[in-house]
Amino acid sequence: MLELLSHPVTILIVGITIVLVGILVLRLHAFLALLLAGITVAGMTPRSALETYAEDQLRPAAKRTSDGTMVPVPAKWTESQAKKFISSPAPQRVAQGFGETCGKIGILIAMAAIIGKCLLDSGAADRIVRSTLRVVGEKRAGLAFMGSGFLLSIPVFFDTVFYLMIPLAKAMRLRTGKNYLLFILAIVAGGAMAHSLVPPTPGPLIVADMLDVSILDMMIGGIIVGLFASTAGYLFAVWINRRMEIPLRDAPDASIEELTAQASRSDSELPSIWISLLPILLPVLLIAAATATKTYLDGNPAPAGWLVSLKPTIMTLGDKNMALILAAVIAMLMLIKQQPDRKKLASSVQHALAGGGIIILITSAGGGFGAAIRQSGIAEQIAMLQEGVQPLMILPIAFLITTLIRTAQGSATVAMITAGSVLAPLALQGDLPFHSVYLALAIGCGSKPVAWMADSGFWVICKMSGMTEQEALKTVTPNSIVMGLTGLAVTLVLAILFPLAG
Repeated sequence: MLELLSHPVTILIVGITIVLVGILVLRLHAFLALLLAGITVAGMTPRSALETYAEDQLRPAAKRTSDGTMVPVPAKWTESQAKKFISSPAPQRVAQGFGETCGKIGILIAMAAIIGKCLLDSGAADRIVRSTLRVVGEKRAGLAFMGSGFLLSIPVFFDTVFYLMIPLAKAMRLRTGKNYLLFILAIVAGGAMAHSLVPPTPGPLIVADMLDVSILDMMIGGIIVGLFASTAGYLFAVWINRRMEIPLRDAPDASIEELTAQASRSDSELPSIWISLLPILLPVLLIAAATATKTYLDGNPAPAGWLVSLKPTIMTLGDKNMALILAAVIAMLMLIKQQPDRKKLASSVQHALAGGGIIILITSAGGGFGAAIRQSGIAEQIAMLQEGVQPLMILPIAFLITTLIRTAQGSATVAMITAGSVLAPLALQGDLPFHSVYLALAIGCGSKPVAWMADSGFWVICKMSGMTEQEALKTVTPNSIVMGLTGLAVTLVLAILFPLAG
């Protein structure tokens, strides 16, 4: 009996059950549910599993460079660190995982929250939407909403993006007299996929960290897969819009009269499009520049002298934390220029950090839970599961695991964290025949189905748009399934054509 209780699979089931029961039945905050699950898992893990885990951290490894050669990698721990880990109590081990995760993603999420809030309060987000509408034209307003939703959901949380854009969708409905459902689902199609696939939003950020995927690789892969999935969601929106009519109704955000006044703001009150886009594009460009510089210098025996001298500066600016900090500074300066009252800036930053702090707590608790799962010896069990299974089937399995957790408890972020914790050993062992970014993307796509009553985002969409629950179940729910399955299909194709293994 004791052996059964200490088995890694039993420990994993107990951990996932605590997360689901804690959130669904006991109505605990996701932070508390993940923390409780982590401590329980750590407490159930036998000493033998801890010793095995410590031995793995003491073992030197090797990694493949850009030119294909293998170079040694020193052990992660020293003997003293290993002994200290084995003898440490369960809460301490979870706290260590919590701290390590917070150290990796804490600044990123805080800065992303500030960027998002400043984009909203300065009118920059409104400018992006309006400029996109002008480029594509009113007849392609649905595409404009999809593109704007996708772009804005990279630094801004999905719920916030929907809050921002639904008044614009209502205003467009007032102007055109039709296609309200198309506008709603177009926003969802763009925003929901970026939320689950493109850092620095917390879900893809923490999964990339768990699977040892670089933030740039996750950004590029997330954008590619996300655009395909969003397009599928948009096509579904076009199809269902021809078969259903959703009337424009009063909603908690504003009455129709208030929306009309809000939409009538002049362009002169908003920042320019290039200034508005700068906080979003700058981090991507800086991180990409640092990655390209490092790759070139590492693979070139006789690099240009000027580039060698500039490397420290490029690498500093291209550090993911520094890149997001610079983007946040620009976003705050933009807000000050639009609204010189410093109290407004202080209020915006305070609200941003309050919301971002909750996300940091959830993701860090997920990191602690994930660390406890990995230390339980689940890696060997996952490896056994992999035996006899076609390598590519790992991606649908990852998708299904995430989908089940997402459908059960509602939160896409929690589903991604939990699934990432279970599947991380596959990526960290380096046995996959494709780049681990594809595993991260499959998890992200699996966090889309099934949007329904258990999902807070479902209620945000439902109530802010004025849809009934029945209307949302007929439209939003199947839309989430279409996007998730499309994203998985694209991920599978890319993994086959461009495995990028090694």
